[in-house]
Amino acid sequence: MAHALQFYINGEWVAPSGNATLDVIDPSNEEAFATIALGTEADVDKAVAAARAAFPAFAATSREERLALMRRLLEAYKARYDDVAKVLSQEMGAPLPFAHRSQAAMGTAHLAKTIEALETFTFEELRGTTLIAREPIGVVGMITPWNWPINQIMCKVAPALATGCTMVLKPSEIAPLNAIIFAEAMHDAGVPKGVFNLVNGDGPTVGEAIARHPGVDMVSFTGSTRAGILVAKAAADTVKRVHQELGGKSANIILDDADLDHAVRTGVEDCMGNSGQSCNAPTRLFVPAAMHDRAVAVAKAAVEPLRVGPASAEGTRLGPVVSEVQFNKIQRLIEAGIKEGADLVAGGLGRPEGLNRGYYVRPTVFANVTDDMTIAREEIFGPVISILPYQTEAEAVTRANDTPYGLAAYVQSGSLERARRIAAQMRAGNVYINYPAWDAGAPFGGYKQSGNGREYADFGIHEFLEIKGTVGYGAA
Repeated sequence: MAHALQFYINGEWVAPSGNATLDVIDPSNEEAFATIALGTEADVDKAVAAARAAFPAFAATSREERLALMRRLLEAYKARYDDVAKVLSQEMGAPLPFAHRSQAAMGTAHLAKTIEALETFTFEELRGTTLIAREPIGVVGMITPWNWPINQIMCKVAPALATGCTMVLKPSEIAPLNAIIFAEAMHDAGVPKGVFNLVNGDGPTVGEAIARHPGVDMVSFTGSTRAGILVAKAAADTVKRVHQELGGKSANIILDDADLDHAVRTGVEDCMGNSGQSCNAPTRLFVPAAMHDRAVAVAKAAVEPLRVGPASAEGTRLGPVVSEVQFNKIQRLIEAGIKEGADLVAGGLGRPEGLNRGYYVRPTVFANVTDDMTIAREEIFGPVISILPYQTEAEAVTRANDTPYGLAAYVQSGSLERARRIAAQMRAGNVYINYPAWDAGAPFGGYKQSGNGREYADFGIHEFLEIKGTVGYGAA
C-alpha cells in the first residue's frame, strides 16, 4: 500500500501536514497490518481549495466528457477489482468470497447504473417561457462508513462526477485502504486535477472540518444517526445541503399466508449477512402469534450451520465484526436482551467455541421479544435478530412503524395484492416484497431518523444538483 501515509490532493499524492498515524486492524486476528496517516484541518483546507479551483472548469464539461471519464473509471476500477476485494476482506472482516461477490461488486454496479442514468438525464427543460436548469451544486464533502465501504464511496463519487461536482472524500478510518485503491483508480482514469481529493482521518477532526468548511457546498454522509446529527450541526452555520443515509431498525412482516419456513429462513440469513453490519438489515421479524413457536424452530435451524471464522478461511459464512468497539457494543445489547426477558434461542454472549481471538460474535436469535425491549429499539449492527409475535395485520403494521428509524421494511405474503397493501403503509424509504433481487436502480434512503435524500442511479444524480429557473428565457 504505497500511498497509505499520503493523501490524494489536486491530482497528486502528497504528504500530510501533521505526523499522526493510525494502525489498521485486521478484525479476524486483532493485529495491525497497515498504517495510515491521519489528516488535520489544514489538510482539509488544502483539499477544499483544490476542489474549489477545479470546480468552474469541471462544471462546464459536457455530458459526453463526463461520461467518457466515468467509463474510463469503470475500466480502471475493474482492473483493481481483486485488490479491492482482498483489502476489504482484511480490513473489515468480510469473508473473501463475499467481499469479491458482493462488497467489491457494488462499485461496478453503482458506477455502471449511474453511467446509464446520465446518458438520458434531463438537465434542462422549458416550461412555458421559463428555463428549468439543473446545475452542479459545487464542492461536495463526502464522509463514508466501514460496513459497505466501496458501495458508499461509489454512491457519492459517481453522481458527483455525473453532475460536474468536485469533491473531498473522508473514508472511514477503520476501513480506509479500499479508498486508497479507489483513488489510485481515479488517477489512472485521468480524473482532472482537483476534481477528486482524498483525506484520511477521524470524524471529530477531518469529518467535522469538512462538515463546517465554508468552501464546501454540500455534505453527503453515511453512518450512524448519532454521527449524522453531529454532521448536521457542524454544517448548520454555513447553511450547506446535508445529505444523509443513517441508521435503521427494519421490520420484516411475515403474513399468515406466507411460506413460513422459507420466509423465516431467508429473513434470518438476510439479517446475518455481512455479520449483521448493514443499516437496512431485517432485524425485527414479526410473525403471527400462532406461528411463533414454529418460526423459532426454523430460525434456530437457520443459524446453526452459519460457520463463523476468519475472513480468509475457506467455508466461513460470517466473518468477525469490524472492531473491538463494535464487538463490545453488540455484547452489551445481547446482555440487555437476556436481562430484559427475551427468550435466547441461539447464540448469546461471548465468542463462538474455538475462536479466542478476533471480534467474532455468535449468531444470535431472540424470541418472544416485546417492543419495549432494548434489542427491539436500538440498532445492534451485529448478527442478532429478534422475533416478535403479533395478533393482527393492523397491529403488525403499527408496531413495525413504531420506531424512530425508517430506512427499510420487508413484507412476506402468498398474495402479492396483500403484500402491496402492507407495503403502502410502511413508513420507510425502501420496502422489499418477498425477498426480491437487489435493484441498483431503486432509490435508497430513509424516512425519519434514517436520513434524508436518496442514492442510486438518477435519484442520486438529483441530490447533487441545484435547480435554477430563468424566467422569460423563451419569450419572443
